[in-house]
Amino acid sequence: KVDAVDRGRFKTCSRSGFCTRNREFAAVEDALSPYDLLEDSVSISAARITADLIHKENGEKFLLVISNYQDNTLRIRITEKAPLHKRYEVGGVLGNLQKQNFDQQAKGDSLFFGNIQIITSPFELRFFSDPKTEVLRANSRGLFNIEHYRNKPENNENNEENGVTEEENKNKSKYRQMSDHDLWEEKFQSHSDSKPRGPSSVGMDFSFFGSKNVYGIPEHASSFSLKSTKGTDPYRLYNLDVFEYELDETMALYGSIPLMISTQADKATTSAVFWLNAAETWVDIDHKEDKVDTHWFSESGALDFFVLLGPTPKDIFRQYAALTGTQELPPLFSIAYHQCRWNYKDQEDVATVDQKFDEYDIPYDVLWLDIEHTDEKKYFTWDSNKFPAPKEMLDSLADKGRHMVTIVDPHIKRSSGYSIFDGGNERDLWVKKSDGSSTYEGHCWPGSSSYLDFSSEETRKYWADQFAYDKYEHSTPSLFIWNDMNEPSVFNGPEVTMQKDLIHKGNVEHRDLHNQFGAWVHQATQEGLVARDPESRRSFVLSRAFFAGSQKYGAIWTGDNGADWGHLEASIPMLLSISVTGISFCGADVGGFFGNPNEELLIRWYQAGAYQPFFRAHAHLDTKRREPFLYSAETSGLIRQAIRARYALLPYWYSCFYHASNTGIPVMRPLWVEYPQDSKSFDIEDEYLIGSDLLVKPVTKSNENTVSVYFPEGSDGWYDTLTYESYPSSGHVQVDAPLSKIPVFQRAGSIVPRKQRARRSSSQMENDPYTLIIALDSKGEAHGELYFDDGVSFEYKKSSRNHRQFQFKNNEIISYSTDSAFMESSVVIERIVILGYKGADLTKAQISQQGFVISADVFSSPSPSGPVFTVKRPNALAAYDWKIELH
Repeated sequence: KVDAVDRGRFKTCSRSGFCTRNREFAAVEDALSPYDLLEDSVSISAARITADLIHKENGEKFLLVISNYQDNTLRIRITEKAPLHKRYEVGGVLGNLQKQNFDQQAKGDSLFFGNIQIITSPFELRFFSDPKTEVLRANSRGLFNIEHYRNKPENNENNEENGVTEEENKNKSKYRQMSDHDLWEEKFQSHSDSKPRGPSSVGMDFSFFGSKNVYGIPEHASSFSLKSTKGTDPYRLYNLDVFEYELDETMALYGSIPLMISTQADKATTSAVFWLNAAETWVDIDHKEDKVDTHWFSESGALDFFVLLGPTPKDIFRQYAALTGTQELPPLFSIAYHQCRWNYKDQEDVATVDQKFDEYDIPYDVLWLDIEHTDEKKYFTWDSNKFPAPKEMLDSLADKGRHMVTIVDPHIKRSSGYSIFDGGNERDLWVKKSDGSSTYEGHCWPGSSSYLDFSSEETRKYWADQFAYDKYEHSTPSLFIWNDMNEPSVFNGPEVTMQKDLIHKGNVEHRDLHNQFGAWVHQATQEGLVARDPESRRSFVLSRAFFAGSQKYGAIWTGDNGADWGHLEASIPMLLSISVTGISFCGADVGGFFGNPNEELLIRWYQAGAYQPFFRAHAHLDTKRREPFLYSAETSGLIRQAIRARYALLPYWYSCFYHASNTGIPVMRPLWVEYPQDSKSFDIEDEYLIGSDLLVKPVTKSNENTVSVYFPEGSDGWYDTLTYESYPSSGHVQVDAPLSKIPVFQRAGSIVPRKQRARRSSSQMENDPYTLIIALDSKGEAHGELYFDDGVSFEYKKSSRNHRQFQFKNNEIISYSTDSAFMESSVVIERIVILGYKGADLTKAQISQQGFVISADVFSSPSPSGPVFTVKRPNALAAYDWKIELH
């Protein structure tokens, strides 16, 4: 466990006014919900229901709006009817949603509309995945609450009104009441939050019926299946720069996605809640025998949430993608291996590292430069002493098909003559102090810094323009970007971030939109990279901070982890949590950012990283150099082996990312996504699937040479990808895992494409032939697919792509296209390996394609589970239809 985080710099619930008030509100026993729905106010218009709610204690009225959307999705919004201040509503996240008319049914004193039931007194909502299956209730525990905007009372010292304290009122009332804790001002360390608009929190309880597991709401260094928060702080969603974070914690980290997914074991169904709020949010969880109770509360903003009714996991991913978008299809090079360090010292260091990778036959695609490459931490610049010829350096890498990533952070050095700072001043694009007019100044890497207001479209356009080749001096098409510190990080701010009473465009307080700030930086950077080329190429941007919808802009990573076994182990549940909430392109720093891993840990981390979506090694300035070629021959060889395993599977990875970009289904996924009927899989977080066909069980403990692998119920067997040994369809099995091996298994009934030739980079593999690994199921059949395009441009969205389906049945292998799109390619299938074949020995293959028929030999070799048959040089063109008959 890492103990370096300074916990005193970050709030706990007891030091957060609105968290304390909402927890106290929930703890009140034998009290009624004060909210009723006024039945005579109900108005129904096709896909929309509106009604008034009333707080029976203070008479405040609220507007309820329920919208019905296609594909089993509902939206619920509740705001004051006559607000003193307009509540902030999250913008720029949702796509164009298609509405669907309600089906109204009258049932007793309840209002039924399709899959939602409205209870009027006390107000409650019930949700059904089908007419007989209730999966979710809202406000069934009476914890819904809105702290309506109000004027600050004149006599605030004792919080008295008409001679009666709020505490006395609360004790007399039969309804739940909020306390008066830190309503109008809040202090933390040396900082004071002026709260000019007073208390404004919103809260709701959700109960997931028939559920024992809930997932999501990243980012936390915690278990994948979320734990009960009784006796601990709630899970906190508030983007923060946490230095060396601890494990098994509910404290906030760098990103926030307020999406929670529930699995219902008895029905094999799935449902979800998406809480559309960008303010600081806390979530309490309580596991009961037949349900999971949750309580969500945010400091400000509108009470706005979606209910996704599945009913399958893949339905949930599709429904959420319809709301917030799918993962951007990354350029092919970006899913290969990245080499990073804070910092590569100078141009000579870069050239040496690049040359050493070639000397030791270790492939890589991207070399990274951290903050020290800049001129005095002024982003979009180069230190001319350390990097005298940046374009020459970039071109040298590009000649080998390689790329570079430089860091561009959102804090701007306050320095006259620095173009980014001068441009921000000229256009008045800065975040303002609480007075709404003075430019906010904080401290970060450059020292005194100003912060661009990325909530403004004008600011995002200005930022995007800076990536043009004539503005970002010495940049080239092979240069891509890393956005760090975009929570935003402010070294001298409360909790190392901005004060909540700062002002953004439109007189919006920072408290309202904090969690969205980093996603806006990510968006503007991505848009700048796409716009810089006349014929647009796909971008690559890595961001540390994230929010719902960040998947549209690129990749994220889990931040400043440590070089220890605990952080390696924790990377799996952390990445699963991020993956199921929309962001497929995610990873953890291989080797750990802080500290110095021993060679065993480093090898195991490379093995795990090679089977995680974003694959980058990174290290802190104060750590020992740890490029793969610096170790003993054995260690370097095993790291090379792990990296090459990633490159061999790039065709499969790319195909998985294409699916993610179309359907929202994650690339790295928990077992229950494919096997929702297997309740045992709901608690498994130390193994996972890549796509549907590869099961991965990283070794995450020292001196471990065997591991227990769980094969899910509902599968038809698995094959070890190295030895081809077959394993049973379900249950726990002990398998060998020497230091040279990470246990990876291919699903019986699948066909996985590979490229086996070792190259310097992914672009040099473009014309290499494919190998197909066919793992037969108990029927002697298998299916698979291969997607490829130019790997760079957006032409695939028009029609320049190939999406092939493969099928093995009755001793025939066929390849056919899934759509009418086509991209010319001369790449061939060089080898076909068949596992689990039970018939008579195969010796010949007849290949039919485009009117031609040729023959190829089939060879047999032994494996622990029977003969393996290999068709050598069938030379079938990957882009075209073909048939292979085996004899």
